[in-house]
Amino acid sequence: MEFFTYFYEDDIKRFFFQKPQAFTKYSKRELLSYGLGATLYMPATRPNIHQEILSKKHEGLTSLVIDLEDAVGDNEVTGAEALLINELLKLYSELSMGFLSYTDLPLMFIRIRNLEQFKRVSEQLGDAISLLTGVVLPKFNVKNGEELLVEVLRFHTVEHPFYAMPILETAEVIQKETRIEELIGIKNLLDRYKDIILNVRIGATDFCGLYGIRRSADTTVYDIAVLRDCISDIINVFQRFESAYVVSGPVWEYFSAKKRMLKPQLRQTPFRERYGDEGLKWRAKLIDEHMDGLIQEILMDIANGITGKTIIHPSHIKVVQALNVVSYEEFIDASNIIKASTGEIGVMKSNFANKMNEIKPHFYWAKKTVLKSQLYGVLHEEFTNIDLIKKEVYV
Repeated sequence: MEFFTYFYEDDIKRFFFQKPQAFTKYSKRELLSYGLGATLYMPATRPNIHQEILSKKHEGLTSLVIDLEDAVGDNEVTGAEALLINELLKLYSELSMGFLSYTDLPLMFIRIRNLEQFKRVSEQLGDAISLLTGVVLPKFNVKNGEELLVEVLRFHTVEHPFYAMPILETAEVIQKETRIEELIGIKNLLDRYKDIILNVRIGATDFCGLYGIRRSADTTVYDIAVLRDCISDIINVFQRFESAYVVSGPVWEYFSAKKRMLKPQLRQTPFRERYGDEGLKWRAKLIDEHMDGLIQEILMDIANGITGKTIIHPSHIKVVQALNVVSYEEFIDASNIIKASTGEIGVMKSNFANKMNEIKPHFYWAKKTVLKSQLYGVLHEEFTNIDLIKKEVYV
């Protein structure tokens, strides 16, 4: 699979200086950890999941999580497990008959409630568990984390890699008096199992729930003080250069139009200057669909070193992917920094004559940027990420 499969090949050539490369769950972990993109959550109670995957119903979908936890009512658990197992066994049957291959599948995960459920579901799946790229571990903490990771490790092989994606969303993480000790404890635990950790995810909805907060479509996670404070510490602990993890952006909850109460978060000027009156009409459409808040939050995610995002609606796929594409200027700067990291020089002027590139301080950023560029691609100099969002796609 690869990003932007909903564009014609001519569009890929027109927009991309370096086209996105294909990847699968068998790609190297360091690279694959950047490849989640827009991770679509769907409840395990949803019927015909295997048909949606076979038919590629959701344009551009590269990763999904089938949820057995918060998206399933406590009284639905038994039925949800049975439906999930049935859907995956049907998909595995299609694969066994040669109607598709592992490389045709998006990165698929299940989100489990606890260790007992994980053991129960994996036992009933049998060989069909190889369809999965891994498991999402909600409310991950120091106390229960290791036994879950030990179980994940049982399924991880060279032939069929199987990864864990812990979600940080507990009271111990959000509450200031316990946060740093808990984060450091989780980090030390993950370091012992680093080969099976694909990325670290942030549970913003659970965090807000602990304080009786629900953010609106006009509010990003960075506008909620208690969330912003916690996310800052998560980035501080888990993205340190000596032993870093990819941290994924929290879920964006909104997809339907309602009357706006606050000022839209997309300025008129960039749309008017680039597209004229048509740009202003398109801006209005994005605002009506609550896309302006999503765009603003993704831009803030990226500014804080976060890659990818949890989504709950297919309409968000295109926006998340487009905004994570590397610009031509970023790519050239990053490539030059890496080439110059021989110790011969310490600083050099950017090719664009607008900044200084310091080799040692910017090296880690450059490495991350080049990894992202392999998966999301690099735009030609004359294009922006917004051009990719605006481009109409074929069905």
